[in-house]
Formats: sequence, C-alpha cells, structure tokens
Amino acid sequence: MLYLIGLGLGDATDITVKGLQAVKSCSRVYLEAYTSILTVGKEALEEYYGKQLILADRDLVEQGADQILEDADVTDVAFLVVGDPFGATTHSDLVLRAVNAGIPYKVIHNASVMNAVGCCGLQLYNFGETVSVVFWTETWRPESFYDKICKNRTAGLHTLCLESLVTDFRGKKIYEPPRFMTVNQAADQLIQVIQSRKEEGEELGMTEDTVCVGVARLGSDEQKIRVGTLNQLVSCDLGAPLHSLVITGRLHPLEVDMLRVNAEPNALENLHMIDSSTYTS
Repeated sequence: MLYLIGLGLGDATDITVKGLQAVKSCSRVYLEAYTSILTVGKEALEEYYGKQLILADRDLVEQGADQILEDADVTDVAFLVVGDPFGATTHSDLVLRAVNAGIPYKVIHNASVMNAVGCCGLQLYNFGETVSVVFWTETWRPESFYDKICKNRTAGLHTLCLESLVTDFRGKKIYEPPRFMTVNQAADQLIQVIQSRKEEGEELGMTEDTVCVGVARLGSDEQKIRVGTLNQLVSCDLGAPLHSLVITGRLHPLEVDMLRVNAEPNALENLHMIDSSTYTS
C-alpha cells in the first residue's frame, strides 16, 4: 500500500491518529520537503513518529518516483506531505504512477492552508481562484497573479495568495539557499503592478487601499494575523515563515466583524473604509 499522509500545519503532533498509525506500520517513510514546511524539523518528526524519514526533494518525487514506489505492492510505504496531500499542492502524478503499477493507495487527509485560512474571518465559500506570488528577478516579472486577483474581485470573491517558497534547486543540481516570501514582499510586488497598470491608463481591479489580510504560521501556536490596507501591509513584519496574503472581495457584515476581532489593535482604524456599500448580502 502507498499511503499519502497529510501532516497538518503546525508541528509533529498535528498528524492525525489514523495517519500516525499508518506511519508506524510502514517499512519506508518519505517526507516531501519542497512545497511547504512545518515549524519543526525532520528530527522532531522522527522522534515523535518513531520512524526514520527519507527526505524527498522535487527531483526525487518528479524524476525518481519509481524509487518511492519500489516494493510498495508487497510492503507499506508512506509519503508525508505538509498540510493535506491534495491541498495547495497535489501529488496526483504519484497516485497515477501507483495505479498504473497496480499498487493500491490510501489518502489520509489533514488541515491545509486552503481551509485553515478561514481563521482570518473570511468565509471559505467566498473565495475564488487561489494564486501564487513568485519571487521576481531582474529579467522575469510575471503579473498574472494580479489579473487573477482582479478577476476574483470582479465576482466579489476573496483571493488567497500563496507566497513563493524556494527550498531546493534550479537547473542542474545548483542549490539555492532557502527563501520564503513574506507578506510585505508580496504586497510590495502587488503595489508595483498596480502602479504600472495605473501608468498605462488601465482601469484598476484593486488599489493600494484595498483591505487585505496577512497570515503567518497558520495552525501553529505562533500563528499571527494582520488586517490592513495593501499599502499598510508593505511595512508589516509577521516574522518567521510561512506567510500568505489574502485580498478581500465583497465583505459580508459577519466577515467585517471577524476582521475586527482578528486585527492587530493598531489596524482596527484601517477598517473605517468598510461601510454598508461594501457588504454583500
């Protein structure tokens, strides 16, 4: 059996009872180590699970999947994923390879940023397409995330922006130091796009004054939420990774009340621009 097991968002103890039982029964346990991270390291997981973990980087998962699936038809193998196996990053290719090889599989779900983001006060069914905000370079400055945010806002929907995470290699095994995009970095890139589109005379789908929510370390004891305008979030510091940014659409009165509850004390005044004309019924 191939087990795909979600680890949740916080630390080693966030694994479900069913997931932990499966891990303990497996002869090999792989830890997917490139799409997200927990607040604890590999050693803490090994101590809690009572199992040695094999780190699975992008190269192994995408190019060496046969190694993960080896003998999984006669023994149990676990593939651990931070969050949920089919949350922000899916591993459908590994499942399809198992099916084609005649290997049975089982998915054990857990919390993901895709549902945990509801803790910020915005209702999950009011979210549109999730977007990724990637690190810009001198020669590569994609803006497609802005267009998708505007499309969501046109429909009155909120947008979850997943921040770029670089933890492995690019090219021929040239490893980069780990980099984690922060809320203020994502907000700054968005503002640069807004300013560029404004100079081009384009009608804006959002502005620097759009109400946004920054979240960090969802699911952990150090979870942090900050509510403010996009312009205000440029200067916020939410600390250690991982970060996500939410761009609001039309707001229900209950969502506004929840934003006030979750806002930092000095951010409450930033909600003065939300009045009855912003509400959706």
